[in-house]
Amino acid sequence: MTPKLSQAKQPGEWPTEVLPFVAMLAAIVALSLAAIFIKLSERELGPFATIFNRFWVAYLVLWGWHEWDNIRTPSDDEAEDIEYTRRDQVLLIAAALMFWGCIALWAWSLTRTEVANSTLLHNLTPLFTTLGGWLLLHQQFDRRFMLGLAVAIMGAGALSLGDLQISASHLTGDIASLLSAVFSAANLMIIERLRIKFSVNIILQWCCLWGAIWTLPVVLLTEDRLFPISASGWISVICLAVVCQVLGQGLQAFSLKRLSSGLVGILLLLDPVLAALTAWVLFAESLTLFKWTAFVVVLLGVYLAQSSDAAIHTVDETA
Repeated sequence: MTPKLSQAKQPGEWPTEVLPFVAMLAAIVALSLAAIFIKLSERELGPFATIFNRFWVAYLVLWGWHEWDNIRTPSDDEAEDIEYTRRDQVLLIAAALMFWGCIALWAWSLTRTEVANSTLLHNLTPLFTTLGGWLLLHQQFDRRFMLGLAVAIMGAGALSLGDLQISASHLTGDIASLLSAVFSAANLMIIERLRIKFSVNIILQWCCLWGAIWTLPVVLLTEDRLFPISASGWISVICLAVVCQVLGQGLQAFSLKRLSSGLVGILLLLDPVLAALTAWVLFAESLTLFKWTAFVVVLLGVYLAQSSDAAIHTVDETA
């Protein structure tokens, strides 16, 4: 399905894509904090136990939020009339599987390859969202969008270039990182379709519930501890769940109502830029002229892609 151009705005009105674009930028800020919370959590827990706690805590928050909304809104609210078809259930479970696969593969890859390798390959997500949109959804992308995609990926790749290590011993980790990008792209594309019918809360509840169910046996089989044992450990996983999963992933899903999955994938390339700037400000890590240039290249690519006609689509509200 080819993305439709946004309708012309009336004089004095904000463009309809401004809110989702701002929401996506806020999502990137929230998601960029994940590395900090994961690092703090893994002082006590393994990677999969961290993921498990992220999912079940986020699910409880989302469930409570949903129930509170039901209390505040009339019982005949339009949202209550949504019926789950078999196709809906398959797509919701598939979105959960793709998200879980992305996080699990990336977490595992970091134990098998260098951080730079993993980050570089994982950042190929927008390449797969664009390819998938063209092959599976028959979306059309103009030259400006494709140029922005290429420029942004080159800029993001340059950020890891200095630390990149090519080694046969890292091959399995590199493959896992690449697969995490494929799973991430598939997740964005599926959520883009689900947002036509379902709210952000419903989609995230399915992702978190199934993610927790799938992660639990992995933790029990491979790791020694399921829950944090200190207050700081609990604060870390709760912040990971609320800030990164509920807020970050929620704002990202919200933006997919208006922004194409291809553009969202490109915007996610701002994550390593923000992470590097945060390390520069908080930890006084040096930034070379080369990395500053790479930042500018990423921003240029994002601007080109965002200003393309293929970046925005109008969702048929009657669907």
